[in-house]
Amino acid sequence: MDKFTLDIQLKTLPQEPGVYQYFDAEDKLIYVGKAKNIKKRVSSYFTKTHENGKTRVLVKKIASVKHIVVETETDALLLENNLIKKYKPRYNVLLKDDKTYPWICIKNERFPRVFPTRRIFKDGSEYYGPYTSMKTVWTLLDLIKGLYSLRTCNYNLSKDKIEAGKYKVCLEYHLGNCKGPCDDLQGEEEYNAHIIAIREIIKGNFKDSLSQFKTQMKQLAQDMEFEQAQRIKEKIEVLEKYQSKSTIVNPKISNVDVFSIMSDEGYAYINFLQLSYGSIIRSHTLEIKKKLDETDLQLLELAITEIRQRFNSTSKEIYAPFPLKLGRDIMVTVPKLGDKKRILDLSLRNAKYYRMERFKQVKIVDPDRHTNRIMAQMKVDLGLPDEPRHIECFDNSNIQGTNPVAACVVFKDGKPSKKDYRNFNIKTVVGPDDFASMEEVVYRRYKRLLDEKQPLPQLIIIDGGKGQLSSSLKSLDALGLRNTIAIIGIAKRLEELFYPDDPIPLYLDKKSETLKVIQYLRNEAHRFGIEHHRNRRSKQALNTALETIPGIGEQTVVALMKQFKSVKRISEAKKEELEKVVGVSRAQKIIAYYSKK
Repeated sequence: MDKFTLDIQLKTLPQEPGVYQYFDAEDKLIYVGKAKNIKKRVSSYFTKTHENGKTRVLVKKIASVKHIVVETETDALLLENNLIKKYKPRYNVLLKDDKTYPWICIKNERFPRVFPTRRIFKDGSEYYGPYTSMKTVWTLLDLIKGLYSLRTCNYNLSKDKIEAGKYKVCLEYHLGNCKGPCDDLQGEEEYNAHIIAIREIIKGNFKDSLSQFKTQMKQLAQDMEFEQAQRIKEKIEVLEKYQSKSTIVNPKISNVDVFSIMSDEGYAYINFLQLSYGSIIRSHTLEIKKKLDETDLQLLELAITEIRQRFNSTSKEIYAPFPLKLGRDIMVTVPKLGDKKRILDLSLRNAKYYRMERFKQVKIVDPDRHTNRIMAQMKVDLGLPDEPRHIECFDNSNIQGTNPVAACVVFKDGKPSKKDYRNFNIKTVVGPDDFASMEEVVYRRYKRLLDEKQPLPQLIIIDGGKGQLSSSLKSLDALGLRNTIAIIGIAKRLEELFYPDDPIPLYLDKKSETLKVIQYLRNEAHRFGIEHHRNRRSKQALNTALETIPGIGEQTVVALMKQFKSVKRISEAKKEELEKVVGVSRAQKIIAYYSKK
């Protein structure tokens, strides 16, 4: 997998349910597994000591890891089953067809039968599933049987044979489980109405059936048939809890290719899912570097052609997020709801996860590309004229109105440049006035940069709302920098971004990388300012306690605190101990000072 090592792949796996695939050095699939958390499960192969010799050999042969994210563990189970049967990886237990998952079949025949099956035939019958548990299938069929009387025989109930009296009712009729369509005792219209209702139950539409069940249960209770009423109640509970829908479901969705696209300023990520009988048999994500300002439509059409050729796909139908022109022989469907839309959403989700993993990988092995992408994205998100390679953020600190200070932190290429951080003691403002303090420090900062002919930032961030931003603008106006440097304010409560002369704030996506950089700047400015404020208060406390002693200066105070750790210990120290640190003369002054108290 190009220049990304297996170690980097492991670090960037998603913590989501899905299927993982191990490939050897020749890019051959050697193992498929399912997991509730892909990252934890795959990582365990490389961190644990395996007792099984075959497992140790497998781990040694793994050269790369791929994965497919799904919605639930059930979907992962079904997908694992499909991939193992299709590719038969060397280190997987091979799954035979007679051990596959069960389906419910509504047979394509007159007076259709409804029964479980593990095999699918292209005979026009309807198949629903697959189900991960035969118990679930029997629960549904038992539920259906309790509601509707259906035949279980395999007779050919053609109109001619029934009219000829070829068949006679069997025991099922006498037990009340069948209404005898074979002997013309039940009409086709009534029977087909039951099939329509059963189809809705299997699809997950239980509203009408639940209503009938509840009516039946109440009637049985009124008739004092409490045991039967309890059985119906149990079926209602099962039906209410049961969820028949899954992402990988409808077998009618067969031989279909699904494509989705996720793009940013520099790259596009196209995910491909190949479906057979409603189940995913292949997933692949293609990364395309943009050369010009290509649209998603242009990139997707290009990628679909490439991917279909690469995997020799002959599917006649494609699901896509928007209309495409791929030729007369291919039908493009843009799903809006139902199973088709869920499959398209799943494809987009895989594209997003692939993109996030690549970001993490690039950050490790190619930090310059990562930085360039972040800078380009910030320029677009914030509507800036230039990429904000140099950003400065200001924050005020005046806890309980004392020792007002301000901090300026500097980021270059999206990373802290701590040697350029600056602290400010407020000089011209009396009392806790955040607006005036911000005006002072912004003026002092950029007056100095101009005087020293230092480079100015492309972006200034003010920690505060409209008031602090307006105060900062006064300083930029005074220095003639109003239209030279972009400036925004960020309000803490809702992470609102304010622009000069614009009353409506900008709200960025909470997961946006641009917002994360701004939050990092704001938090770093706050931390740096608090740290300076704390140091000032500590120094002030020392000044009042020690520097008031005649003949004792700052350096002497530092030496004493380094040795004795507290003012109390200094006051209780013996003369000999003090002399070893500050000499005879200063030691005598300290002893004399504390002896008077």
